[in-house]
Amino acid sequence: MIAMDKKELRTLIKTLKKQHSKESLLEQSRLILNKLENHKSFVEAKTVMLYSSLPDEVDTHDFLERWRNEKKIILPTVVGDDIVPVELSKETDFAVGDFNILEPQNEPYNGSYDLIIVPGVAFDRNGNRIGRGKGYYDRFLSKHIEVKRIGICFDFQLVDEVPTEPHDFVMDEVISL
Repeated sequence: MIAMDKKELRTLIKTLKKQHSKESLLEQSRLILNKLENHKSFVEAKTVMLYSSLPDEVDTHDFLERWRNEKKIILPTVVGDDIVPVELSKETDFAVGDFNILEPQNEPYNGSYDLIIVPGVAFDRNGNRIGRGKGYYDRFLSKHIEVKRIGICFDFQLVDEVPTEPHDFVMDEVISL
């Protein structure tokens, strides 16, 4: 594959996603999340930061419901230019936040994490990732550098090389199909 800049790579991934049906992406999501829930880091983790998925991401909605009463699940909300983590408790309601993401309505979470699961537009096998270009996760991860980071993605989002910049955070691992 020819090296691409971030904008070109985002465009390519968007095109590749359109080649998959909603049903196919849901089935792939189920298989990817099955790998995650059997991963040693997830099994051992008590506090996990996940995400409430957008339609073009690995679908986490059923997974969140399944695990919200088993582990301490933290979800990102966006406030200004930053991620503000919020605990997903049994009573937590959701509201549509920035970027049409369902965000939990709860007090900010200030505790520690055992594992952070990170979405992305594309990843490479070295753990490099590009997101949507706003830097939310890079800023958040810079405050939690000691926590294990696992990126999850569809197989067509795993590419040979992701262009990087000095402020980009590398994943410890990437789970795909």
